[in-house]
Amino acid sequence: MNIMENEVLIAPGKYAQFHFEIRSWERLLEFFKQENAYLKNRLSEVLDLRSDKEFLPLAEHFQNLFIIKDEFMDELRHDIHEQESLLKQVGISARQPADIKLKKQEKLRNEMEYLERDFIKVKIDFNKYLLSVL
Repeated sequence: MNIMENEVLIAPGKYAQFHFEIRSWERLLEFFKQENAYLKNRLSEVLDLRSDKEFLPLAEHFQNLFIIKDEFMDELRHDIHEQESLLKQVGISARQPADIKLKKQEKLRNEMEYLERDFIKVKIDFNKYLLSVL
């Protein structure tokens, strides 16, 4: 078997794991989108109770963070679907030019890890903030 220099073997198990990761990321993104909507609704409820000048700047700060999270999740969802399409096109052939796909999967994995850590931090900070002002 002659493998060209720019081709990398992807074992069927690794290929299946990539698809498993993608499905897991899609479910996690859906959860975070719902949770983000819940946090925005909670902020709106609190704004109905408090709208003084001291509360509004931080409320706006959190609203902006929630919007940024939504945009980041939309971009991630797009990139994940793009990666899934690439993987489906290639299939589980014995030889496949996979460098780009491997790097893209790793990049997506890192971005999902960042999203998880950052989202939890924002949620905790938001809840602590609300407890301090209510």
